[in-house]
Amino acid sequence: MPTSTLHTQLLTFLSPSEIPADQAPFLLDQRKRYVSQNCLVVQPKSVENVQKIVRFCATNRIPITPQGGNTGTVGGSVAQSGIVLNVSKLNQIRNINLADNTITVDSGCILQNIQTAAAEVNRFFPLSLASQGSCQIGGNIATNAGGLNVLRYGTMRDLVMGLEIVLPNGEIVSHLPPLHKNTTAYELKHLFIGSEGTLGIITGATLKLFAPPQTIATAWIGVASIQAAVQLLSLVKNHFAERLCSFELISEFALQISAQHSRITPPTQSAWHILLELTDSLKRDDLGDLLAEFLYQNHYENSVLAQSEQERQDLWTLRENISASQRALGANIKHDIAVPIVHVADFVANCSAELMQKYPEMQLVIFGHLGDGSLHYNTFLPVKNNDVYQYEDAINTIVYHHVIAQNGTIAAEHGIGSLKKHWLHTVRTPDEIALMRAIKAQLDPHGLFNPNKLLPSD
Repeated sequence: MPTSTLHTQLLTFLSPSEIPADQAPFLLDQRKRYVSQNCLVVQPKSVENVQKIVRFCATNRIPITPQGGNTGTVGGSVAQSGIVLNVSKLNQIRNINLADNTITVDSGCILQNIQTAAAEVNRFFPLSLASQGSCQIGGNIATNAGGLNVLRYGTMRDLVMGLEIVLPNGEIVSHLPPLHKNTTAYELKHLFIGSEGTLGIITGATLKLFAPPQTIATAWIGVASIQAAVQLLSLVKNHFAERLCSFELISEFALQISAQHSRITPPTQSAWHILLELTDSLKRDDLGDLLAEFLYQNHYENSVLAQSEQERQDLWTLRENISASQRALGANIKHDIAVPIVHVADFVANCSAELMQKYPEMQLVIFGHLGDGSLHYNTFLPVKNNDVYQYEDAINTIVYHHVIAQNGTIAAEHGIGSLKKHWLHTVRTPDEIALMRAIKAQLDPHGLFNPNKLLPSD
């Protein structure tokens, strides 16, 4: 159906303000790699209008691509035809329930706004991402986002108590009441968490809240090797238990470019660096002293402990600005991977050696969440534009070979989208993919929801 005709027909049940006049901002993906074509962007203001759109599309066999904040990196919210259904106008905090420690929100709520709403009632929502000022909770759920606090609080899957979903036939499945126990058959919400909009459109969610941290101790530690970092992780987890909230690994090169970009002096000089943070829900004046004593007793003297909130923010700025600082290196081929923590050192050593042998001019920016085994393993060749992607398959073949050799995954946080769907068979068995296809066919028999994403093409 031509987009002009589609526009006219949608206006029979949508208001003009639900079809943005300027469509361009919604068509280009965050990395400026994918562009939506032959499609119309809609922004429904109510769940009822989401249902109307879905029923209209089901009747007319029009594809629907759900979209949140459009901050993804794998081309998951771009369309080749049909409708891009952007949920940004579904952005209300529906309810905060202090007795159950939950917050119920629309799927278009910006993550940072949820954090703020929780803080205003002395609660804490722990999902923390670099894009939290613009990413939306529906997309966070659809990709099972992780972020900086997974060690203590888990991924998005662990933070969702209930979902409201519009199915491909326009009907709603809604389980938003905050039930802490429910063993009535299959837990259907888990089908949709991480499904990348291929099975339904998330329109609402009930999320867990926690007591806010009252004490924070932050340290930056220089270590000689990843093996030493893993040993430190094991010691910290055993000694401080659930107080360990973040444990970030940063290569020396990643620190150098971030320090230059941030105009902050590197805290330590070493081959590798760890940024760790302990939190306690009770006020404890001794937590920083206990961390300092622990590091000294275990011979991690090449360390800096934040003595003020500003020093803590500076340490986190060095970590968080790695992504921004990379832009000066040109276009890159990113890898959002995870391996068992015990194998991270072997993966980095073996994969880096093979890449550097084949591409001696390559620069590697390595950083990530060592506490859960996930890494941002980014490769740079001296190519300043998207021409670098001509090397992508060859580089990915090397990287993913080493990931799989260590029993890892090719997508730890960002999802599969368009970018990685042809690699899914390397980490999922034929039987698993067949089961996924069967679930998709049952819920979306005409293949209208986020087509050509996630599952490999036949």
